[in-house]
Amino acid sequence: MKGLWFIVAMLSMVMMLCTCHASNNLHPLILVPGNGGNQLEGRLTGAYKPSSLVCNRWYPVRKDKDGWFRLWFDSSVLLAPFTKCFAERMTLYYDEVEDDYRNAPGVETRVPSFGSTQSLLYLDPQLKHITKYMASLVQSLEQIGYVDGQTLFGAPYDFRYGLAAEGHPSKVGSKFLKDLKDLIEKASTSNGGKPVILLSHSLGGLFTLQLLNRNPPSWRKKFIKHFIALSSPWGGTVQEMLTFASGNSLGVPLVDPLLVREEQRSSESNLWLMPSPKLFDKKNPLLITPNATYSSYDIAQFLIDIGFPQGVHRYESRILPLIDGVNAPEVPVTCIIGSGIRTSETLFYGTGGFDEQPEVVYGDGDGTVNMVSLLALESLWAGVKNQTLKVIRIEGVSHTSILEEDVALGEIIGEISGINACAMSAVA
Repeated sequence: MKGLWFIVAMLSMVMMLCTCHASNNLHPLILVPGNGGNQLEGRLTGAYKPSSLVCNRWYPVRKDKDGWFRLWFDSSVLLAPFTKCFAERMTLYYDEVEDDYRNAPGVETRVPSFGSTQSLLYLDPQLKHITKYMASLVQSLEQIGYVDGQTLFGAPYDFRYGLAAEGHPSKVGSKFLKDLKDLIEKASTSNGGKPVILLSHSLGGLFTLQLLNRNPPSWRKKFIKHFIALSSPWGGTVQEMLTFASGNSLGVPLVDPLLVREEQRSSESNLWLMPSPKLFDKKNPLLITPNATYSSYDIAQFLIDIGFPQGVHRYESRILPLIDGVNAPEVPVTCIIGSGIRTSETLFYGTGGFDEQPEVVYGDGDGTVNMVSLLALESLWAGVKNQTLKVIRIEGVSHTSILEEDVALGEIIGEISGINACAMSAVA
């Protein structure tokens, strides 16, 4: 049935593409990846103090002439001694005086290939089979005429950092928004002033929506044609509570989640992905222990009880006001989501505490994001004037497979082709 549906979708798409190729009039398109969805490079300085001989400053072996090496994704993370080294270098530190996050002492980081799709294709080009990310999506876009660096662009970022509510600095995240804004304007200008299609995945959708809402309507009208969000966790996820409580290996084999737990707790963007009290019902328990029950309204107490009390102030002052501001940007928005995949809905911890993995009760979602979060914009923007919202649900497609399964790619490319075709019809 899926195969037949895909053929029909592709035939419709091809009909629209004839017009696109004839006019060579594609709207420029920018890809904004999700959490962990692009390469990240690191370099160690004299201030780096390794915790062990294994993590000395001569590891890893492969570095360029200036000392830069691939920090994410690094296949050595699969080996326990190196997992600890990786976690040390990825850990963020919160400066209470500056009210902002920074890298670990002696660790410099950079994001390669901003403006290009290159660092989005594979997290490690040497391990393409197991680290493929947006390669299939980019190939599909190239098949309808998009060209990297001309009409197709990538906006990778340091996904450990997030954003903060008004009145609080977020230097790295705010710089990314500025760089993304500049890229949008450059892409539009280099394509005859045509407004841009923004295509995000997962966490990238939260950054993109913040960018739109932090710029005036006149700017959005001039530079944004359409915003397509894939698998966006608008209201966070229950899985994030597991990450903070017990660590999350993210499906990477051999990795002990406890070895990366502190690093994951330090991530500014991870705190942003806690279940939102605006969406997750107060009556629904998300995590249960022999001594306590936690809903989305109990995140602060949860952070204390797992042994991370320092996260409470950051969550209450920087994150809560931020997640309250999921405003309609008054540009056309399409959400494409997976459904019908078992997704963590309630976590049960026994007497062993948070150092053990919980039993899980599952509900609907895409395997990572709960359905209430994926569909959040339908309720949050209900009745909002001047806001068009289209939601496309694809049964049986997961949070990450939405970037490569034929049925999902058919929907994504069909939506983009339709946007381009409509624009050309309006001009005609």
